[in-house]
Amino acid sequence: MTVTDRPAPATTPARLIFPTLRRLTLASLPGEVVAALMLLAIAVPEQLATARLMGLPPITGLVAFAAGTLAFAAFGMTRALSVGADSTIAPIMAATLATLAVPGSAHYAALAGMLATLTGLALILSRPLRLGWIADLLSVPVTTGFLAGISVHIMASALPTILSIPVTTEALPRRLLQIAVELPKADPATAALGLGTAAFSLATMRLRRHLPAPLIALALSAAAVPLLQLRVPMLEALPRNVPGPVLRLPNLAEVQALLPLSGVIALVVMMQTAAVRQSLRGGGGEPGRDFAAIGVGSILSALLGSFAVNSSPPRSAALQAAGARSQLSGLIAVALTVALVAGGAGAFALLPQAALSGVLLMVGLHLLHPGTIRRIARQSPAELSLVAAAALLVILLPVNQGVWLAILLSLAHALYLIARPTCTELRRVPGTTIWWALGPGELGETEPGALVFALGAPLSFLNARLISSRLEEAVARARPELRLIVIEAQGVIGIDFTGARILAETVVGLRARGFDLALARLENERAEIAARRTGLLEAFGEERVFRSVEQAVHARLYRTGLAESATEEPDRHAKNVIGSYQKG
Repeated sequence: MTVTDRPAPATTPARLIFPTLRRLTLASLPGEVVAALMLLAIAVPEQLATARLMGLPPITGLVAFAAGTLAFAAFGMTRALSVGADSTIAPIMAATLATLAVPGSAHYAALAGMLATLTGLALILSRPLRLGWIADLLSVPVTTGFLAGISVHIMASALPTILSIPVTTEALPRRLLQIAVELPKADPATAALGLGTAAFSLATMRLRRHLPAPLIALALSAAAVPLLQLRVPMLEALPRNVPGPVLRLPNLAEVQALLPLSGVIALVVMMQTAAVRQSLRGGGGEPGRDFAAIGVGSILSALLGSFAVNSSPPRSAALQAAGARSQLSGLIAVALTVALVAGGAGAFALLPQAALSGVLLMVGLHLLHPGTIRRIARQSPAELSLVAAAALLVILLPVNQGVWLAILLSLAHALYLIARPTCTELRRVPGTTIWWALGPGELGETEPGALVFALGAPLSFLNARLISSRLEEAVARARPELRLIVIEAQGVIGIDFTGARILAETVVGLRARGFDLALARLENERAEIAARRTGLLEAFGEERVFRSVEQAVHARLYRTGLAESATEEPDRHAKNVIGSYQKG
């Protein structure tokens, strides 16, 4: 994905509070109410389940939803984006917090609030520092594998409650092993409620996307308990008061654990928010303000005693499908949530714990994205290993370490593609002046005496020697009458000093052997400036730089006396260019 992060002009509505509400009309209010009801039906069970995943009371999930929605409505720019407790970041936070404090304790809640504050500050600072590009650090295969690993964490957290089996370890591999060992002791009643809730929700979402499947599944599970006289653990009634922050100064070890973790959470939030924005109508433009708005939501959530928030892909998609045209739908959903807690908090005690964990299991299965994995396997089989590697890193290692390593894996893959570019010989498309990398079996024309060699990547210290060696190999394979070598540079979007030096030395070396060399289609402005500044253009000679391959071939191959001039001047020119690099 590509993200541009430009500051909005001071005179635009982007500077206003509640920007998405500015163009609302009375005619749009019914649609906002319908979207709010849809959001409420989806958000309530999901937020309760995410709070349990965090190891905190269910009410904190609703608090996170209210805080995130209010902050984003006040400062965010994307009309249908929903913010609140999120199952993608919850297991990352919970895994580290559980190593520092007992889940559910006051100390644990205080650390969750500190983490939310640090994450919020990182997101707010991302705007003035213009860090929107960070959202592009994870490729689609690595992101898919990362989410698959997170889904395993979520399912491993939900299954013990669904199966009503004891699990005493937090490390995921040992947790999965313990679940497998204890599986014969599973309670059929809780298993039926939890697995039935997940299966019903997934099936309903597939067949009728506009129905609030999790809410319907919870209602059916709640009705099944007295009807079938099941003896299963139930939720407690929700408290009517907001938890409030648990103030506590962290020690050095806690700060060392929370600071890098807040960076991981902020990165995942930016990555997921950028993806959600691109999937929504009208979600383009500057992402920095939306990142900062979610950061404000995390800080507000911490002040109200909850945890960090994130954008939600399924809730946002549901809002847009329901016709939301502004953040008013989210504000109405928050008001309805407050009314629900105030007037019906006791009704939550009618919900079986296994059913709520079934919602969590459904969320985990939803993150697997099998369709994306199949497309990667079909369209780019080599990158399927990236999916598997990223998933295994998140599954086998502590989740925060696995996320960092997944990011490094994505960067390493990008560096590999740059360091090992595809450099190809081009041929002319018959009947045209277009020179192209034709595939096997495609007919193309060659020009006697000319070799057209395309650079496939930015020219840098990572790949310059490889490019030069492949150029030498292409020259060695060429026919004896080879006189002209045209370097096609459309794919060169950047040039560094080392790359320019290595290619320049190769160019003057080939000219010293009697070949004429030309540069064509160096179209990128930044690369052209770098080529001029580093002396690469001087190595070719200004008269040998062309806008097209065809122009280069005709200008250099068919001029009078080419063979003589190609052998007369290279020695003096080579000494000048190489000498300039040595002085530098």
